[in-house]
Amino acid sequence: MNAATLPALIQRFFTDRLCIQMEASRHTVAGYRDTFRLLLRFASARHGKPPVKLTVEDIDADLVADFLVHGETARGNTARSRNTRLAAIRSFFRYVAMTDPTRLLHCQRILAMPNKRYVKRAVTFLDAQEIAALLAAPDRTTWAGRRDHALLLLAIQTGLRASELVNLRCGDVALGSGAHIRCMGKGRKERCTPLRRDTAKLLAAWIGDRSDGNRPLFPSIRGEQLSRDALEHLVRKHCLTASRARPSIAAKRVTPHTLRHSTAMDLLHHGVDQAVIALWLGHESVATTQIYIHADMRMKEKALARVAAPATPTNRFRPDDQLLAFLEGL
Repeated sequence: MNAATLPALIQRFFTDRLCIQMEASRHTVAGYRDTFRLLLRFASARHGKPPVKLTVEDIDADLVADFLVHGETARGNTARSRNTRLAAIRSFFRYVAMTDPTRLLHCQRILAMPNKRYVKRAVTFLDAQEIAALLAAPDRTTWAGRRDHALLLLAIQTGLRASELVNLRCGDVALGSGAHIRCMGKGRKERCTPLRRDTAKLLAAWIGDRSDGNRPLFPSIRGEQLSRDALEHLVRKHCLTASRARPSIAAKRVTPHTLRHSTAMDLLHHGVDQAVIALWLGHESVATTQIYIHADMRMKEKALARVAAPATPTNRFRPDDQLLAFLEGL
């Protein structure tokens, strides 16, 4: 029995493994697709033959390691992006090992490659004054300004992810008593988020008499669904305007996900329990919400205020030796 070729394995991995067996989301499939497009181009340049002529043995652990380094150095990928690429490659070679056990040793060398560790920085978020400046930035005398204001207000109040925001339809908004918004979140988890009265009133005015519930809630000027790039551009544009009123915004790298962090921090500052915040944001685990506690200086300052300073007097150290005195003066 002839072993399957690399092109056949990749095709079956995407059509059978990802789409049928795992029912992976289109975002997962797109991420894996981008990884293998880059990997095959890199391997093709390395071996001097077209991607369709590559074999499984051509993509070994050394080539994968060089590909990951190339992504960080030439393309400017972060360690997180590198680990995401490696996860996609591992998933494929796990499938290869299951499909063709004769290649198990080759696959194990790639599966044994470790993730790269990276510095986990505190999350960036906007405080109440910065949020107010951002919401005031859009020009609400124009159609685009009213759309942007409604989108930013909804994002900050609900904490929806960027993909959840751009995928919203008019039919996903339930107004009236118990106003809320429905969305299909990460991991295909459907959740409902309640809306404040001011947000519900604004969305009711924005939707108007549009009876087609399948239309995008926040369309582009052509009436199509906003892309994630368009959403990021929208946020950057209004942050630039808001920074004139609140210069502190200019020192922060604000993305649509920053608005989600701002929602979580606002809930935390108002005493909302971590479990409720995790439920509100659609987190898989309450432990994910711990990042907001680490970033909350208010809680740390309150804890510091409850701690009394030690009564032990502190004296300045003075070296009793000329050599130590010399070193101390350096």
